[in-house]
Amino acid sequence: MGDRREPLLKKNQVYYENCPGCKLDRINETRTGIPLKEFIYVWIAALCSSLPVSSLFPFLYFMIRDFHIAKEQDIGFYVGCVGAAFMLGRAFTSVLWGVVADRYGRKPVVLLGVLSVIVFNTLFGLSLNFWMAISTRFLLGCFNGILGPIKAYASEVGHREHQALGLSIVSTSWGIGLIIGPAIGGFLAQPAEKYPNLFSKDSLFGRFPYFLPCLCISFFAVIVLIACFWLPETLHMHRGKNKEEKNTNEALEASSHGNRVKESVEEGAADGKGPASKDKSLFLNWPLMSSIIVYCVFSLHDMAYTEIFSLWAVSDRKYGGLSYSSQDVGTVLAFSGCGLLLFQLFLYPMVEKILGPIMVSRLAGIISIPLLSSYPLIALLSGISLSIVLNFASLLKNVFSVTIVTGIFLLQNNAVPQHQRGAANGLSMTIMSIFKAIGPAAGGALFAWAQKHQDSMFLPGDQIVFFVLNVVMLAGVILTFKPFLAQA
Repeated sequence: MGDRREPLLKKNQVYYENCPGCKLDRINETRTGIPLKEFIYVWIAALCSSLPVSSLFPFLYFMIRDFHIAKEQDIGFYVGCVGAAFMLGRAFTSVLWGVVADRYGRKPVVLLGVLSVIVFNTLFGLSLNFWMAISTRFLLGCFNGILGPIKAYASEVGHREHQALGLSIVSTSWGIGLIIGPAIGGFLAQPAEKYPNLFSKDSLFGRFPYFLPCLCISFFAVIVLIACFWLPETLHMHRGKNKEEKNTNEALEASSHGNRVKESVEEGAADGKGPASKDKSLFLNWPLMSSIIVYCVFSLHDMAYTEIFSLWAVSDRKYGGLSYSSQDVGTVLAFSGCGLLLFQLFLYPMVEKILGPIMVSRLAGIISIPLLSSYPLIALLSGISLSIVLNFASLLKNVFSVTIVTGIFLLQNNAVPQHQRGAANGLSMTIMSIFKAIGPAAGGALFAWAQKHQDSMFLPGDQIVFFVLNVVMLAGVILTFKPFLAQA
Protein backbone atom coordinates (compact mmCIF):
# COMPACT_ATOMS: atom_id res chain seq x y z
CA MET A 1 0.00 0.00 0.00
CA GLY A 2 2.99 2.27 0.34
CA ASP A 3 3.50 5.12 2.81
CA ARG A 4 0.24 6.03 4.50
CA ARG A 5 1.46 9.61 4.68
CA GLU A 6 1.66 9.74 0.90
CA PRO A 7 -0.34 12.71 -0.45
CA LEU A 8 -3.43 11.97 -2.52
CA LEU A 9 -4.08 14.45 -5.35
CA LYS A 10 -7.64 15.21 -6.34
CA LYS A 11 -8.95 18.28 -8.12
CA ASN A 12 -5.76 20.26 -7.37
CA GLN A 13 -6.13 19.51 -3.66
CA VAL A 14 -3.47 17.62 -1.70
CA TYR A 15 -4.87 15.12 0.82
CA TYR A 16 -2.88 13.17 3.43
CA GLU A 17 -4.15 9.96 4.91
CA ASN A 18 -4.62 9.89 8.71
CA CYS A 19 -4.94 13.69 8.72
CA PRO A 20 -8.31 14.66 10.31
CA GLY A 21 -8.38 18.01 8.50
CA CYS A 22 -7.90 16.31 5.14
CA LYS A 23 -10.61 13.79 5.95
CA LEU A 24 -13.02 16.60 6.66
CA ASP A 25 -12.00 18.41 3.46
CA ARG A 26 -12.76 15.26 1.46
CA ILE A 27 -16.19 15.11 3.10
CA ASN A 28 -16.79 18.75 2.21
CA GLU A 29 -15.86 17.99 -1.41
CA THR A 30 -19.08 16.00 -1.73
CA ARG A 31 -21.21 17.86 0.83
CA THR A 32 -23.06 20.87 -0.53
CA GLY A 33 -25.41 21.66 2.35
CA ILE A 34 -24.92 23.12 5.80
CA PRO A 35 -22.82 20.93 8.14
CA LEU A 36 -25.74 20.70 10.55
CA LYS A 37 -24.34 18.03 12.88
CA GLU A 38 -21.04 19.86 13.33
CA PHE A 39 -22.85 23.16 13.97
CA ILE A 40 -24.90 21.46 16.70
CA TYR A 41 -21.62 20.49 18.37
CA VAL A 42 -20.49 24.11 18.05
CA TRP A 43 -23.75 25.34 19.55
CA ILE A 44 -23.72 23.14 22.66
CA ALA A 45 -19.99 23.58 23.31
CA ALA A 46 -20.22 27.39 23.18
CA LEU A 47 -23.35 27.30 25.36
CA CYS A 48 -21.61 25.07 27.91
CA SER A 49 -18.70 27.52 28.02
CA SER A 50 -20.89 30.60 28.57
CA LEU A 51 -23.48 29.32 31.08
CA PRO A 52 -21.19 29.44 34.14
CA VAL A 53 -19.74 32.87 33.26
CA SER A 54 -22.60 34.97 34.62
CA SER A 55 -24.91 32.44 36.31
CA LEU A 56 -23.56 33.45 39.73
CA PHE A 57 -24.40 37.17 39.54
CA PRO A 58 -28.01 36.91 40.80
CA PHE A 59 -26.97 35.08 43.99
CA LEU A 60 -23.34 36.11 44.51
CA TYR A 61 -24.28 38.98 46.85
CA PHE A 62 -26.12 36.55 49.14
CA MET A 63 -23.34 33.98 48.95
CA ILE A 64 -20.76 36.52 50.15
CA ARG A 65 -23.16 37.66 52.86
CA ASP A 66 -23.51 34.08 54.09
CA PHE A 67 -19.72 33.75 54.34
CA HIS A 68 -19.78 36.44 57.09
CA ILE A 69 -16.51 38.00 55.97
CA ALA A 70 -17.64 41.56 55.31
CA LYS A 71 -19.97 44.28 56.49
CA GLU A 72 -22.95 44.98 54.29
CA GLN A 73 -21.40 48.05 52.68
CA ASP A 74 -18.24 46.07 51.82
CA ILE A 75 -19.94 43.07 50.22
CA GLY A 76 -19.72 44.64 46.77
CA PHE A 77 -15.91 44.58 46.90
CA TYR A 78 -15.83 40.83 47.56
CA VAL A 79 -18.49 40.24 44.92
CA GLY A 80 -16.24 42.03 42.42
CA CYS A 81 -13.26 39.86 43.40
CA VAL A 82 -15.14 36.61 42.80
CA GLY A 83 -16.70 37.95 39.60
CA ALA A 84 -13.32 39.00 38.21
CA ALA A 85 -11.58 35.74 39.16
CA PHE A 86 -12.96 33.83 36.17
CA MET A 87 -11.87 36.46 33.63
CA LEU A 88 -8.50 36.79 35.31
CA GLY A 89 -7.90 33.05 35.04
CA ARG A 90 -8.97 33.04 31.41
CA ALA A 91 -6.65 35.96 30.64
CA PHE A 92 -3.67 33.96 31.97
CA THR A 93 -4.25 30.85 29.85
CA SER A 94 -6.20 31.76 26.69
CA VAL A 95 -3.09 32.12 24.53
CA LEU A 96 -1.76 28.81 25.86
CA TRP A 97 -4.98 26.98 24.93
CA GLY A 98 -4.91 28.62 21.52
CA VAL A 99 -1.37 27.37 20.90
CA VAL A 100 -2.34 23.90 22.11
CA ALA A 101 -5.33 23.93 19.76
CA ASP A 102 -3.06 24.81 16.84
CA ARG A 103 -0.57 22.10 17.80
CA TYR A 104 -2.74 19.18 18.89
CA GLY A 105 -6.20 20.03 17.57
CA ARG A 106 -9.39 21.87 18.50
CA LYS A 107 -11.12 18.82 19.97
CA PRO A 108 -8.80 18.10 22.95
CA VAL A 109 -9.04 21.71 24.15
CA VAL A 110 -12.82 21.70 23.85
CA LEU A 111 -13.11 18.43 25.78
CA LEU A 112 -10.82 19.66 28.55
CA GLY A 113 -12.77 22.92 28.78
CA VAL A 114 -16.08 21.09 29.15
CA LEU A 115 -14.54 18.83 31.80
CA SER A 116 -13.39 21.90 33.73
CA VAL A 117 -16.98 23.18 33.82
CA ILE A 118 -18.12 19.87 35.33
CA VAL A 119 -15.43 19.87 38.04
CA PHE A 120 -14.87 23.48 39.06
CA ASN A 121 -18.41 24.79 38.56
CA THR A 122 -19.70 21.99 40.80
CA LEU A 123 -17.07 22.77 43.45
CA PHE A 124 -18.01 26.45 43.33
CA GLY A 125 -21.60 25.56 44.23
CA LEU A 126 -20.24 23.66 47.25
CA SER A 127 -18.00 26.52 48.40
CA LEU A 128 -17.64 26.71 52.18
CA ASN A 129 -15.84 30.05 52.30
CA PHE A 130 -14.71 33.01 50.24
CA TRP A 131 -11.33 31.55 49.32
CA MET A 132 -12.84 28.33 48.02
CA ALA A 133 -15.27 30.35 45.91
CA ILE A 134 -12.62 32.59 44.40
CA SER A 135 -10.19 29.69 43.82
CA THR A 136 -12.72 27.51 41.99
CA ARG A 137 -13.79 30.43 39.79
CA PHE A 138 -10.15 31.24 38.98
CA LEU A 139 -9.40 27.60 38.08
CA LEU A 140 -12.57 27.44 35.98
CA GLY A 141 -11.31 30.43 34.01
CA CYS A 142 -7.85 28.90 33.64
CA PHE A 143 -9.08 25.61 32.18
CA ASN A 144 -12.14 26.81 30.29
CA GLY A 145 -10.41 27.48 26.96
CA ILE A 146 -13.37 26.51 24.79
CA LEU A 147 -14.40 29.74 23.12
CA GLY A 148 -11.22 30.47 21.14
CA PRO A 149 -10.83 27.00 19.57
CA ILE A 150 -14.56 26.65 18.93
CA LYS A 151 -14.52 29.91 16.95
CA ALA A 152 -11.68 28.56 14.83
CA TYR A 153 -13.55 25.27 14.46
CA ALA A 154 -16.76 26.99 13.35
CA SER A 155 -14.92 28.85 10.60
CA GLU A 156 -13.22 25.67 9.32
CA VAL A 157 -15.81 22.92 9.51
CA GLY A 158 -17.80 23.89 6.40
CA HIS A 159 -17.51 25.73 3.12
CA ARG A 160 -16.70 29.41 2.82
CA GLU A 161 -20.36 30.36 2.40
CA HIS A 162 -21.17 28.75 5.76
CA GLN A 163 -18.49 30.59 7.72
CA ALA A 164 -20.75 33.49 8.69
CA LEU A 165 -23.42 31.08 9.89
CA GLY A 166 -20.89 29.09 11.91
CA LEU A 167 -19.48 32.10 13.72
CA SER A 168 -23.01 33.48 14.13
CA ILE A 169 -23.90 30.24 15.94
CA VAL A 170 -20.91 30.69 18.27
CA SER A 171 -21.77 34.28 19.17
CA THR A 172 -25.49 33.53 19.45
CA SER A 173 -24.92 30.53 21.70
CA TRP A 174 -22.50 32.54 23.82
CA GLY A 175 -24.93 35.46 24.07
CA ILE A 176 -27.85 33.22 24.98
CA GLY A 177 -25.72 31.48 27.60
CA LEU A 178 -24.99 34.85 29.20
CA ILE A 179 -28.76 35.44 29.31
CA ILE A 180 -29.93 31.97 30.39
CA GLY A 181 -27.13 31.57 32.94
CA PRO A 182 -28.34 34.38 35.25
CA ALA A 183 -31.91 33.13 34.85
CA ILE A 184 -30.83 29.68 36.09
CA GLY A 185 -28.93 31.24 38.98
CA GLY A 186 -31.81 33.50 39.94
CA PHE A 187 -34.54 30.86 39.84
CA LEU A 188 -32.65 27.93 41.40
CA ALA A 189 -30.46 29.54 44.07
CA GLN A 190 -31.66 29.17 47.69
CA PRO A 191 -34.27 26.53 46.74
CA ALA A 192 -35.11 25.69 50.36
CA GLU A 193 -36.33 29.27 50.83
CA LYS A 194 -38.06 29.66 47.47
CA TYR A 195 -39.54 26.18 47.17
CA PRO A 196 -39.92 24.83 50.76
CA ASN A 197 -42.40 22.18 49.60
CA LEU A 198 -39.74 20.60 47.38
CA PHE A 199 -36.51 21.18 49.31
CA SER A 200 -35.97 20.79 53.02
CA LYS A 201 -33.60 23.05 54.92
CA ASP A 202 -31.85 19.92 56.17
CA SER A 203 -31.30 18.54 52.66
CA LEU A 204 -28.13 18.94 50.59
CA PHE A 205 -29.63 21.92 48.77
CA GLY A 206 -30.68 23.47 52.07
CA ARG A 207 -27.17 23.20 53.50
CA PHE A 208 -25.62 24.39 50.21
CA PRO A 209 -28.17 26.95 48.95
CA TYR A 210 -26.19 27.85 45.81
CA PHE A 211 -25.41 24.31 44.69
CA LEU A 212 -28.55 23.57 42.66
CA PRO A 213 -27.95 26.06 39.78
CA CYS A 214 -24.30 24.98 39.56
CA LEU A 215 -25.33 21.32 39.55
CA CYS A 216 -27.81 21.87 36.71
CA ILE A 217 -25.15 23.56 34.57
CA SER A 218 -22.62 20.84 35.39
CA PHE A 219 -25.15 18.14 34.45
CA PHE A 220 -25.61 19.84 31.08
CA ALA A 221 -21.81 19.89 30.72
CA VAL A 222 -21.72 16.11 31.25
CA ILE A 223 -24.10 15.68 28.31
CA VAL A 224 -21.95 18.02 26.20
CA LEU A 225 -18.78 16.12 27.14
CA ILE A 226 -20.28 12.85 25.95
CA ALA A 227 -21.57 14.41 22.73
CA CYS A 228 -18.25 16.09 21.91
CA PHE A 229 -16.43 12.76 21.78
CA TRP A 230 -17.94 12.55 18.27
CA LEU A 231 -16.69 16.04 17.41
CA PRO A 232 -14.70 15.75 14.13
CA GLU A 233 -11.30 17.44 14.15
CA THR A 234 -10.62 20.22 11.61
CA LEU A 235 -6.91 20.84 12.14
CA HIS A 236 -4.54 19.59 9.43
CA MET A 237 -1.82 17.39 10.95
CA HIS A 238 0.78 16.39 8.37
CA ARG A 239 3.61 14.66 10.18
CA GLY A 240 6.81 13.74 8.37
CA LYS A 241 6.39 15.80 5.19
CA ASN A 242 9.38 17.46 3.62
CA LYS A 243 9.51 21.22 3.53
CA GLU A 244 8.51 21.55 -0.13
CA GLU A 245 5.41 19.38 0.38
CA LYS A 246 4.48 21.31 3.50
CA ASN A 247 4.63 24.71 1.85
CA THR A 248 2.70 23.47 -1.19
CA ASN A 249 0.01 21.81 0.87
CA GLU A 250 -0.42 24.73 3.27
CA ALA A 251 -1.01 27.06 0.35
CA LEU A 252 -3.65 24.67 -1.02
CA GLU A 253 -5.22 24.34 2.44
CA ALA A 254 -5.55 28.09 2.65
CA SER A 255 -7.37 28.07 -0.68
CA SER A 256 -9.67 25.23 0.32
CA HIS A 257 -10.70 27.03 3.49
CA GLY A 258 -11.55 30.18 1.63
CA ASN A 259 -9.35 32.64 3.47
CA ARG A 260 -7.11 35.18 1.88
CA VAL A 261 -3.78 33.76 2.94
CA LYS A 262 -2.93 32.24 -0.44
CA GLU A 263 -2.89 35.66 -2.07
CA SER A 264 -0.59 37.01 0.63
CA VAL A 265 1.75 34.03 0.16
CA GLU A 266 1.94 34.67 -3.58
CA GLU A 267 2.62 38.36 -2.97
CA GLY A 268 5.40 37.40 -0.56
CA ALA A 269 6.93 35.08 -3.14
CA ALA A 270 6.89 37.87 -5.71
CA ASP A 271 8.76 40.06 -3.26
CA GLY A 272 11.35 37.36 -2.70
CA LYS A 273 10.09 36.55 0.82
CA GLY A 274 8.62 33.14 -0.02
CA PRO A 275 5.76 31.33 1.61
CA ALA A 276 7.08 31.89 5.09
CA SER A 277 5.82 35.51 4.94
CA LYS A 278 2.40 34.29 6.01
CA ASP A 279 3.88 33.10 9.31
CA LYS A 280 4.59 36.60 10.59
CA SER A 281 4.01 37.38 14.25
CA LEU A 282 0.39 37.81 15.28
CA PHE A 283 1.33 41.15 16.86
CA LEU A 284 2.53 42.38 13.44
CA ASN A 285 -0.70 41.29 11.76
CA TRP A 286 -2.57 44.59 11.82
CA PRO A 287 -5.88 43.26 10.41
CA LEU A 288 -5.91 40.84 13.35
CA MET A 289 -4.74 43.27 16.03
CA SER A 290 -7.07 46.06 14.92
CA SER A 291 -10.07 43.70 15.02
CA ILE A 292 -9.01 42.50 18.49
CA ILE A 293 -8.83 46.07 19.78
CA VAL A 294 -12.30 46.84 18.41
CA TYR A 295 -13.57 43.58 19.91
CA CYS A 296 -12.18 44.57 23.32
CA VAL A 297 -13.90 47.97 23.29
CA PHE A 298 -17.27 46.40 22.44
CA SER A 299 -16.69 43.65 25.03
CA LEU A 300 -16.04 46.25 27.72
CA HIS A 301 -19.32 47.90 26.77
CA ASP A 302 -21.27 44.63 26.72
CA MET A 303 -20.12 43.45 30.15
CA ALA A 304 -20.81 46.84 31.71
CA TYR A 305 -24.26 46.92 30.07
CA THR A 306 -25.08 43.38 31.24
CA GLU A 307 -24.42 44.29 34.86
CA ILE A 308 -25.99 47.75 34.67
CA PHE A 309 -29.20 46.51 33.03
CA SER A 310 -29.94 44.13 35.92
CA LEU A 311 -29.02 46.72 38.54
CA TRP A 312 -31.13 49.38 36.82
CA ALA A 313 -34.14 47.05 36.46
CA VAL A 314 -34.21 45.95 40.11
CA SER A 315 -33.40 49.36 41.64
CA ASP A 316 -36.19 51.43 43.16
CA ARG A 317 -38.19 53.82 41.00
CA LYS A 318 -37.19 56.74 43.21
CA TYR A 319 -33.65 56.16 41.93
CA GLY A 320 -34.71 55.95 38.28
CA GLY A 321 -35.05 52.16 38.18
CA LEU A 322 -37.99 49.88 37.42
CA SER A 323 -38.51 48.16 40.81
CA TYR A 324 -38.42 44.78 39.03
CA SER A 325 -37.92 41.47 40.80
CA SER A 326 -35.22 39.00 39.74
CA GLN A 327 -37.92 36.89 38.10
CA ASP A 328 -39.14 39.91 36.08
CA VAL A 329 -35.60 40.47 34.85
CA GLY A 330 -35.29 36.80 33.97
CA THR A 331 -38.48 36.99 31.90
CA VAL A 332 -37.16 39.95 29.91
CA LEU A 333 -33.84 38.20 29.28
CA ALA A 334 -35.58 34.97 28.24
CA PHE A 335 -37.62 36.86 25.64
CA SER A 336 -34.44 38.53 24.37
CA GLY A 337 -32.73 35.15 24.10
CA CYS A 338 -35.50 33.65 21.95
CA GLY A 339 -35.53 36.63 19.58
CA LEU A 340 -31.74 36.65 19.42
CA LEU A 341 -31.67 33.00 18.42
CA LEU A 342 -34.13 33.50 15.56
CA PHE A 343 -32.32 36.57 14.23
CA GLN A 344 -28.83 35.09 14.27
CA LEU A 345 -29.83 31.79 12.69
CA PHE A 346 -32.12 33.05 9.94
CA LEU A 347 -31.38 36.74 9.28
CA TYR A 348 -27.75 37.47 10.16
CA PRO A 349 -26.08 35.29 7.48
CA MET A 350 -28.19 36.98 4.80
CA VAL A 351 -27.53 40.50 6.11
CA GLU A 352 -23.79 39.79 6.45
CA LYS A 353 -23.64 38.48 2.89
CA ILE A 354 -25.20 41.69 1.56
CA LEU A 355 -23.42 44.29 3.71
CA GLY A 356 -20.26 42.55 4.92
CA PRO A 357 -19.11 42.05 8.54
CA ILE A 358 -17.68 45.54 9.03
CA MET A 359 -20.76 47.41 7.83
CA VAL A 360 -23.11 45.16 9.81
CA SER A 361 -21.13 45.75 13.03
CA ARG A 362 -20.90 49.47 12.35
CA LEU A 363 -24.63 49.90 11.75
CA ALA A 364 -25.49 47.84 14.84
CA GLY A 365 -23.25 50.09 16.94
CA ILE A 366 -24.70 53.30 15.52
CA ILE A 367 -28.32 52.25 16.12
CA SER A 368 -27.46 51.13 19.67
CA ILE A 369 -26.61 54.70 20.68
CA PRO A 370 -30.13 56.22 20.41
CA LEU A 371 -31.55 52.97 21.76
CA LEU A 372 -29.49 53.23 24.97
CA SER A 373 -30.38 56.91 25.26
CA SER A 374 -34.04 55.92 25.49
CA TYR A 375 -33.62 53.75 28.61
CA PRO A 376 -34.10 56.59 31.16
CA LEU A 377 -37.32 57.49 29.32
CA ILE A 378 -38.50 53.87 29.43
CA ALA A 379 -38.33 54.10 33.24
CA LEU A 380 -41.14 56.69 33.10
CA LEU A 381 -43.56 54.11 31.70
CA SER A 382 -45.60 51.64 33.71
CA GLY A 383 -47.89 48.63 33.32
CA ILE A 384 -48.23 46.83 30.01
CA SER A 385 -46.63 49.66 28.04
CA LEU A 386 -43.46 49.34 30.12
CA SER A 387 -43.36 45.58 29.61
CA ILE A 388 -43.78 45.82 25.82
CA VAL A 389 -41.28 48.64 25.28
CA LEU A 390 -38.67 47.18 27.64
CA ASN A 391 -38.84 43.73 26.07
CA PHE A 392 -38.52 45.20 22.60
CA ALA A 393 -35.61 47.47 23.60
CA SER A 394 -33.78 44.63 25.37
CA LEU A 395 -34.26 42.37 22.37
CA LEU A 396 -32.84 44.96 19.98
CA LYS A 397 -29.89 45.75 22.24
CA ASN A 398 -28.90 42.10 22.62
CA VAL A 399 -29.34 41.49 18.88
CA PHE A 400 -27.08 44.45 18.09
CA SER A 401 -24.45 43.34 20.63
CA VAL A 402 -24.21 39.81 19.27
CA THR A 403 -24.29 41.11 15.68
CA ILE A 404 -21.25 43.27 16.40
CA VAL A 405 -19.37 40.39 18.01
CA THR A 406 -20.17 38.04 15.12
CA GLY A 407 -18.82 40.52 12.58
CA ILE A 408 -15.60 40.94 14.56
CA PHE A 409 -15.25 37.14 14.84
CA LEU A 410 -15.36 36.91 11.05
CA LEU A 411 -12.65 39.55 10.66
CA GLN A 412 -10.37 37.85 13.19
CA ASN A 413 -10.63 34.39 11.66
CA ASN A 414 -10.12 35.73 8.12
CA ALA A 415 -6.98 37.60 9.19
CA VAL A 416 -4.86 34.48 9.83
CA PRO A 417 -4.24 31.06 8.22
CA GLN A 418 -5.68 27.94 9.80
CA HIS A 419 -2.57 26.94 11.73
CA GLN A 420 -2.59 30.32 13.53
CA ARG A 421 -6.32 30.59 14.24
CA GLY A 422 -6.17 28.91 17.63
CA ALA A 423 -3.37 31.18 18.83
CA ALA A 424 -5.08 34.24 17.31
CA ASN A 425 -8.35 33.48 19.07
CA GLY A 426 -6.43 32.74 22.28
CA LEU A 427 -4.72 36.12 22.08
CA SER A 428 -8.08 37.75 21.45
CA MET A 429 -9.60 35.98 24.46
CA THR A 430 -6.71 37.04 26.71
CA ILE A 431 -6.96 40.74 25.92
CA MET A 432 -10.76 40.66 25.85
CA SER A 433 -10.89 38.94 29.26
CA ILE A 434 -8.94 41.80 30.78
CA PHE A 435 -11.44 44.29 29.39
CA LYS A 436 -14.36 42.13 30.52
CA ALA A 437 -12.92 42.03 34.03
CA ILE A 438 -12.81 45.84 34.03
CA GLY A 439 -16.34 46.24 32.63
CA PRO A 440 -18.41 44.96 35.59
CA ALA A 441 -16.22 46.70 38.18
CA ALA A 442 -16.37 50.03 36.35
CA GLY A 443 -20.07 49.66 35.55
CA GLY A 444 -21.00 48.83 39.14
CA ALA A 445 -18.95 51.73 40.52
CA LEU A 446 -20.52 54.14 38.02
CA PHE A 447 -24.03 52.93 38.85
CA ALA A 448 -23.41 53.28 42.59
CA TRP A 449 -22.13 56.81 42.06
CA ALA A 450 -25.17 57.71 39.93
CA GLN A 451 -27.56 56.48 42.65
CA LYS A 452 -26.10 59.12 44.99
CA HIS A 453 -26.36 61.97 42.46
CA GLN A 454 -30.01 62.07 41.51
CA ASP A 455 -30.11 65.87 41.54
CA SER A 456 -27.02 66.67 39.47
CA MET A 457 -27.28 69.57 37.05
CA PHE A 458 -25.73 67.54 34.22
CA LEU A 459 -27.23 64.14 33.41
CA PRO A 460 -28.66 63.30 36.83
CA GLY A 461 -29.02 59.77 38.13
CA ASP A 462 -29.05 56.91 35.65
CA GLN A 463 -28.76 59.27 32.68
CA ILE A 464 -25.02 59.57 33.27
CA VAL A 465 -24.73 55.77 33.29
CA PHE A 466 -26.28 55.34 29.85
CA PHE A 467 -24.38 58.38 28.58
CA VAL A 468 -21.04 56.77 29.50
CA LEU A 469 -22.15 53.50 27.89
CA ASN A 470 -22.89 55.44 24.72
CA VAL A 471 -19.46 57.10 24.82
CA VAL A 472 -17.82 53.67 24.88
CA MET A 473 -20.10 52.46 22.08
CA LEU A 474 -19.28 55.55 19.98
CA ALA A 475 -15.56 54.92 20.48
CA GLY A 476 -16.02 51.37 19.22
CA VAL A 477 -17.96 52.56 16.17
CA ILE A 478 -15.27 55.11 15.30
CA LEU A 479 -12.62 52.38 15.45
CA THR A 480 -14.47 50.38 12.78
CA PHE A 481 -13.52 52.98 10.15
CA LYS A 482 -10.31 53.16 8.18
CA PRO A 483 -7.43 53.63 8.61
CA PHE A 484 -7.71 51.96 12.04
CA LEU A 485 -9.64 48.80 11.20
CA ALA A 486 -7.97 46.87 8.40
CA GLN A 487 -9.47 43.90 6.59
CA ALA A 488 -7.30 41.02 5.39
